[in-house]
Amino acid sequence: MADDGFRYELVGLRLLFPPNVTEEKGLTTAEVETLRQAHGFNELDKEEGTPLWKLVLEQFDDALVKILLGAAVVSFVLAMFEGGGDEGIGAFVEPLVILVILVLNAIVGVWQESNAEAALEALKDLQPENARVMRDGEMITLPARELVPGDIVEIRVGDKVPADMRLLSMKTTAIRVEQAQMTGESTSVNKEIDALPQGTESIIQAKTNMLFAATVVVNGLGCGVVTEIGMKTEIGKIQQSVQEASADEEDTPLKKKLDEFGELLSKVIAIICLVVWIINYKNFFDPAHGSVFKGCIYYFKIAVALAVAAIPEGLPAVITTCLALGTRKMAKKNAIVRKLPSVETLGCTTVICSDKTGTLTTNEMSCVTFSHPGKSETELITYDVEGHTYTPIGKVLGAPMGQFKAVSSLATVCALCNESAIEYHDGKYVRVGEPTEAALKVLVEKIGFPNDAAKQAEFESLRASNPAKAVQFCNEYWVEQNKKLAVLEFSRDRKSMSVLCSKSSAAPQRATRSTTSSQNVLFVKGAPEGLIERCSTIQLGDGSIIPLTAAGRQVLLTQVSSLARKTLRCLALAKKDDLAEFSSYDGDRHHPSHKLLEKTENFAAIESKLTFIGLASMLDPPRPEVRPMIEICHTAGIRVIVITGDNKLTAESICHKIGVFKDGDDISSRSFTGAQFFALPLEKRNEYLSDGHGMVFSRTEPKHKQQLVKMLKQLGEVTAMTGDGVNDAPALKQADIGIAMGITGTEVAKEASDMVLADDNFATIVSAVEEGRAIYNNMQAFIRYLISSNIGEVAAIFFTAALGLPEGLIPV
Repeated sequence: MADDGFRYELVGLRLLFPPNVTEEKGLTTAEVETLRQAHGFNELDKEEGTPLWKLVLEQFDDALVKILLGAAVVSFVLAMFEGGGDEGIGAFVEPLVILVILVLNAIVGVWQESNAEAALEALKDLQPENARVMRDGEMITLPARELVPGDIVEIRVGDKVPADMRLLSMKTTAIRVEQAQMTGESTSVNKEIDALPQGTESIIQAKTNMLFAATVVVNGLGCGVVTEIGMKTEIGKIQQSVQEASADEEDTPLKKKLDEFGELLSKVIAIICLVVWIINYKNFFDPAHGSVFKGCIYYFKIAVALAVAAIPEGLPAVITTCLALGTRKMAKKNAIVRKLPSVETLGCTTVICSDKTGTLTTNEMSCVTFSHPGKSETELITYDVEGHTYTPIGKVLGAPMGQFKAVSSLATVCALCNESAIEYHDGKYVRVGEPTEAALKVLVEKIGFPNDAAKQAEFESLRASNPAKAVQFCNEYWVEQNKKLAVLEFSRDRKSMSVLCSKSSAAPQRATRSTTSSQNVLFVKGAPEGLIERCSTIQLGDGSIIPLTAAGRQVLLTQVSSLARKTLRCLALAKKDDLAEFSSYDGDRHHPSHKLLEKTENFAAIESKLTFIGLASMLDPPRPEVRPMIEICHTAGIRVIVITGDNKLTAESICHKIGVFKDGDDISSRSFTGAQFFALPLEKRNEYLSDGHGMVFSRTEPKHKQQLVKMLKQLGEVTAMTGDGVNDAPALKQADIGIAMGITGTEVAKEASDMVLADDNFATIVSAVEEGRAIYNNMQAFIRYLISSNIGEVAAIFFTAALGLPEGLIPV
């Protein structure tokens, strides 16, 4: 979410400290008290719950309910006035039946709304209990709520960031933070210390030197200075947006129509009742009534009976029954309904605003191609890889891998330059660690042992008999062949990481160009452009190594550009056999070369004069069932708008693959970043949103999603919004129906939603909409039936009174 105030990420570090404060000393106790008086505690506002009595009264704020309530009260008063007459308790049956129906309806409504603010409580659960803070020159642990702007806070792996902070220093080579719940980005983000350029976008994704409250540190150790606390943090702004969206909640389409019908009905009933009463004026004097007053009362009861007959008193019960049955049907289709009215709203949906990651895509990064040199440096052998999940089973399509030793080299780098794992639980393969590294682990298992038939047979036999044990069989083999001695962690300047390994005695050796007899080797993976630049040699398909010339380098860079145009994430893989001072390194901290590994500025020199091995490209693939579901949406007149935090090219590529965009479509007015779209004049924005075609919005922030939903509703659209992260909560609340992911969704998103998808599948939304339409049509048929029967009763009473006939229907 953009910060409308001071841009902390753009200024030098010194400007972030209060006077006389340093990173080594932190704030004094006196300074903390002064700052607390100005800024308060580091906590989110507590939302005062709606009193029970107010919730109960709100259930009767409905035109039809008011008419029924009025009729019941009048009937009750008349029955009391007459003391029950000869009928006794029977005189009170009519008002009592109406009241019972209204009370039961109110109980259901109160039960639903009592959980409405649970999303705000779930937001509070994201905040950490404690923080390590520098105070009075000493690092201490204290409750996170006691932090103030200017505090120096230490963060490390596994910590939840306690407040919005500017990163001051790193005690490791890199700090990575998982902020997907704030931005929707599928991978963790590397953080840096330096001030950002003045032209940097004011969005969370661009603030790479800022740490945001409630995000999680997944790698590294460092310190930051607190810039914002409490409701001024990004998570605080999200809470404020959720509160605003709650205040803007509107009635469902059917409720609006019923309210309009109720207002019209009340006017018609009042006129007809008055006409019936006036028409019978002459009958007030009939001696049969005993007196004029009693005659007046008698025909007043006739008018009241007419009013009650005109009101479909069974309507609330019918609607609740229909919706309840609908929730059971939807639950069987993996759509868990949290609020009954959302069933009906689904049937009226005209626009589905969908998140990309995890809903339209699998949220499981997978390698789709890999390449290695062939017989020369200008020939690339490329393979396609089947399978789009973390299941390590799938064919590798292309030239026979067994004839290329380079394939085994590529698998070795993928297995060793890797800190992730694939595990098998309850019949499902899951990742532990970074999605990109997990994809490489899966690739190694799919490659298998193309140069070793006996090992491949052993692997396939174990996979068939014991999948859990075979899940990382190939990776474990390559790890056994190469003992890790040191890890050169990723840094932003080199955009690579590497592992220094010692080949075990069991590993087969092969002569190289190197004159060194070292058994040590450095395996490297990183961004292609930089890594290819640092390669001086290239390994051919048969395992031989030759110099890398400008021609070979150009072939590799052309391939990288081609992959980038397909919005694939590409990694280059390399190694280094000639390690000079590291040739005898054994991991001992007393070894002369160990001191070179203690300083990150030496890593670039160590990772130089590399041997290029290959390229691996991956993506978060679209779910296979999404494209036909979007076709169904188009046929049903429902627009699909994709809203994501990812970059524009990736978002557009996914939209082409799933059918939101067709080949040859002009998407210049259908694809925008959040900042681009909201920089347009209001008239243009409304024009594009009213276009009727699918659209995509990329690089969006929480406020953008909420504003888009609000604009669509103002244009008369009935909007469904999907989401899984904390950042989606305001838009989920704002939408006519908010749909959260059941598997990947945060508790905040689920609590802000009206419906939860048990399988995180876009196809489930389409099925739920179809079911919602059927339920909506059924309710319309019920309502028509009830009203038509009531019209008959009204006509009978009206015409007998108008024609002076004996009363056909008399009060109970």
